[in-house]
Amino acid sequence: MDISIIIVNYRSWNLLKNCLLSLQIIEQDKFTFEVIVVDNSINKKTLNSFKQQFLNVYFYQNQDNNGFSHGNNLGVKKAIGNYFLFLNPDTIITKKVIYNLHNKAKNNNDYAIISCQQINNRGKKQDIRKFFPSPLTHFGISRAVYRFINKQTITSKFNNLKEIVFPDWVSGSLLLISKTWFTQIGGWDEDFWLYYEDVDICKKASNLNGKIALLQNISITHLHGGSSRLNLQLKTLTKMEVIISQHVYLNKHFRGVERYLFHLIIMLFILFEKFLFAILGAILIFIPKFRMHIIFFFKLLKYYIQVPLNRSWLSSRSVNFKKRGK
Repeated sequence: MDISIIIVNYRSWNLLKNCLLSLQIIEQDKFTFEVIVVDNSINKKTLNSFKQQFLNVYFYQNQDNNGFSHGNNLGVKKAIGNYFLFLNPDTIITKKVIYNLHNKAKNNNDYAIISCQQINNRGKKQDIRKFFPSPLTHFGISRAVYRFINKQTITSKFNNLKEIVFPDWVSGSLLLISKTWFTQIGGWDEDFWLYYEDVDICKKASNLNGKIALLQNISITHLHGGSSRLNLQLKTLTKMEVIISQHVYLNKHFRGVERYLFHLIIMLFILFEKFLFAILGAILIFIPKFRMHIIFFFKLLKYYIQVPLNRSWLSSRSVNFKKRGK
């Protein structure tokens, strides 16, 4: 088998159906592939319905919503392909995309991770100028200054006339990696429940001198946030996990004084910002969207208080945090 396409689904059934339909019509004359769906939704009724609709797709139900990394690693354990194509359920893909990704990977062993351009449902391309987090690139103002100072270098590096560009990292919504590189990197890090796991896996590949390649001449449709924007509560949860994952990432990839200062700067910046939103929420408490700002602020405080008590920055939802509690 050439490629194992692995999709982690969480309550994105309608989007997943469109994704699977786009895969179903692809002829396997130039490459062979299997499709594996790991469902984190814990919805047996809908899962069984999909099994009947898509007989050539392998469906596996996770025991719990253990996050994106865990779902992907579970899919890999079931996979038999020489390459793993990790794909979001809110994407639409074509034969041309898979063929080009696979072909580049086969002919460039130093390309550890390969992705392509992504276009949303309004026809807008993603910003491919992605840099590993640092005090200069992480915050909006400092990132704008960094891009202004390095404008010429960045423009040259990400010239849209180039077939291939090499960002620091690519989105986990579409990511191709060989079994060899995946094993060497150690797979997806299950310290991350949601977000920054793609930055992390690219960082680990880069540390091993692997290149992160993005093909600009091919693209997929990516609707973005299919499962993370289902309702107000889920949106609040995912925003919280973004903050937590920032801390998890920098705790792994920074050392010494720089690590502690970076943690502190993020904490102070976020607490100040969310405190202002909480005040606004108190004024407009009768509007649910604003009332959530108050709840979010106190959840954030709770997380930061528990970090020294737990001696960990991990989300309580992450698999490795749960393992520590057993």
